[in-house]
Amino acid sequence: MDETLKARGEAVRRQVLGDDYVDRTIANADDFSAPFQDVLNTYCWGLAWTDPALDLKQRSLLNLGMLAALGRMHEFAIHFRGAVRNGLTDAELRAALIQIAVYCGAPAGVEAFRVAREVRAQMSLED
Repeated sequence: MDETLKARGEAVRRQVLGDDYVDRTIANADDFSAPFQDVLNTYCWGLAWTDPALDLKQRSLLNLGMLAALGRMHEFAIHFRGAVRNGLTDAELRAALIQIAVYCGAPAGVEAFRVAREVRAQMSLED
């Protein structure tokens, strides 16, 4: 595994998702799942998220659309929080969620707005 790419990936993962989340995820890994954390840091975050062709806001928008289309709402919530951390505005997020509803279907849009509301409420308590 490319240690430099892994380190760059973990750095951007921390930037997007926060130290608390990454520390908790890594700490909860066991002997069986720890190698998967290395894969995530190296390939998901290192290879994909550090490519300068797209900025973090663009990547967040892509992830929200893909995760909603796949119905992966637990991950959607994590990446919605990351999208806010990456500087997406309420207007940008709302527009993205409406586009999700149009292209993925109203049930996906309803669920995306429900999860977004929950994440926003959690984040307001943290401020």
